[in-house]
Amino acid sequence: MAPIISSATAGRRTLKLGRRINLISGAAIIGMLAAVGLLSLVWTPLPPAKMQIIHKLQPPLAFGLLGTDQFGRDVLSMLMAGCWNSLSIAITAVAVGGTLGSIAGISAAAIRGPFEALLMRLCDVIFALPPILSAMVLGAFLGPGRFTAITAIAVFMIPVFARVTLATSLQAWSRDYVTAARALGNTRLSISLRHVLPNIISQIIVHGAIQLGLAILTEAGLSFLGLGMAPPAPSWGRMLAEAQTYLALAPWLAILPGLAIALAVFGFNMLGDGLRDLLDPREA
Repeated sequence: MAPIISSATAGRRTLKLGRRINLISGAAIIGMLAAVGLLSLVWTPLPPAKMQIIHKLQPPLAFGLLGTDQFGRDVLSMLMAGCWNSLSIAITAVAVGGTLGSIAGISAAAIRGPFEALLMRLCDVIFALPPILSAMVLGAFLGPGRFTAITAIAVFMIPVFARVTLATSLQAWSRDYVTAARALGNTRLSISLRHVLPNIISQIIVHGAIQLGLAILTEAGLSFLGLGMAPPAPSWGRMLAEAQTYLALAPWLAILPGLAIALAVFGFNMLGDGLRDLLDPREA
């Protein structure tokens, strides 16, 4: 007689399959975008900044695979180069903000007292200033560019990671293995590095993957406002901004970069969900 599989067992198998699909799908999307971005550093169908006015506003397949914009620039080449710019800015900003925020959160959990209270108040102040507004202030002093976009996004990421890391670190400090380490005379720094950090690093990684999607959106918004990559460097957000005038005449100029942004955000969200399910032992 064939074994009978309970509904609970079947449900767990379906759930595990869904988790694998999230991880594989997210990794595949981000891997594809990363490959396109890296490829753009050495090859694009045409130079992204090359203008050919005689071929302006050509629809897809009429001139080039995805057509041309109002200056006759190849849209596919601009999307490829914009992919590298968007991903590099987002990853750098999240890495910088995540590192500084995680250090602050782990330190606050170890020190507690006034330092923890001060950190939380600073986080509240930064949260009160959206990254777009911060970038506008920085742009007034530094001018638009890669550094302005990275700084604005990273500053906003610091309190995000600080709060998450503080909460998870406080949970770790309440565990028995930390109590045992303190009883053996280990310093707070040693406990933070040897016991707390290894037990929360997976949550930091998962949170970072999810925040990368937000960073892509923020970078696109900054570029849309003219505060991201300076022309003629391509950017998905600036492509959207320049396409506003031609929505009726050449809708692909807005549709294609919009789809690229949506795909990147979707990929990072899927990757974050998959990593959370993979690294969280409670989800096993």
